[in-house]
Amino acid sequence: MKIAMANDHAGTRMKNEIKAYLESEGYEVVDFGTYDDTSCDLSDYVYPAALAVAKGECDRGIFVDGVGYGSALIANKIYGIYAAVCQDPFCAKLAREHTDSNVLCIGAKIIGDMMASEIVKTWLTTEPLMEEKYRRRVNKVKEINDKHCVPVK
Repeated sequence: MKIAMANDHAGTRMKNEIKAYLESEGYEVVDFGTYDDTSCDLSDYVYPAALAVAKGECDRGIFVDGVGYGSALIANKIYGIYAAVCQDPFCAKLAREHTDSNVLCIGAKIIGDMMASEIVKTWLTTEPLMEEKYRRRVNKVKEINDKHCVPVK
């Protein structure tokens, strides 16, 4: 699985730790930056990473910023991106099972390294529920996406 990663200055250290874990587990990581803790604009990194997921160049995305919501706000503007902010493994499990999220957003100022690691592991290894009620709900969100968002070329 190929994972797009992006972050701002607040998420650099945590992103690098997650990236090292992913690579040690055999995931291919495409790192869109930033690469240091110099103040920067999150959208400069999350936007191209989200596009890579939307275009199918990467299978999923993991974005790290100070709180997680900035990344999700940007990513969810892109057609076909379903980004979820997760602050614990339970949320990560539900984000995959109930919504089939394809982007995970983490807040480096909110959670610690061990929690981030468990969130990532849970999110990557949880499959969407295939029961009819969950598929129906996911499909309704996709219909909204298709109605109001422009496909990425």
